[in-house]
Formats: sequence, C-alpha cells, structure tokens
Amino acid sequence: MAELFASGRLIDLILVIVTIEATFLLIYWRSTGRGVSPGDLLPNLCAGAFLLLALRLSLGGAAWELSCGSLAFAGMAHLVDLNRRWRR
Repeated sequence: MAELFASGRLIDLILVIVTIEATFLLIYWRSTGRGVSPGDLLPNLCAGAFLLLALRLSLGGAAWELSCGSLAFAGMAHLVDLNRRWRR
C-alpha cells in the first residue's frame, strides 16, 4: 500500500475516477436536464484535478515548474468556481 502512495499510482487511479465521474454527470445532465450544469461542475472538478496532478507530478519527480503550473491552473479554476458561486 505504501508503494501505491509513494509511486503516485493511487493519484492516477483517482484522476481516472474523477474523469469517469465528470463524464457520467455531463451525460446525465445532457440527457435529462437535471443535476449539476457543466458550467457549475467543470470549474470545481478541474480545480481538484489540477491539485491532484500537481501532487502526482511532485511524487513523480517532475520539474518544479510543471507542479507550479498545475497549481496555478488549480487556482484559476478555483477562482472561476468562486466567481460563478458568488454571483448567486
């Protein structure tokens, strides 16, 4: 189990699950018109996915610039999410 954490493979699995979740929720919303709209869902999921990606890059020994870039994208997605929520 420790190897799963140290290698970052657990992060890969979580990112796959997030992608499947997003796909399912978007298909459900498109086919029924119910649930969370893509404009509300995607910024939130992207912020989390970019945070996971930053962690994965750090665990994998990638250049620090890549991790910082991923964190910057997570921050931007978070700001978009906050902006959409704040307007309500």
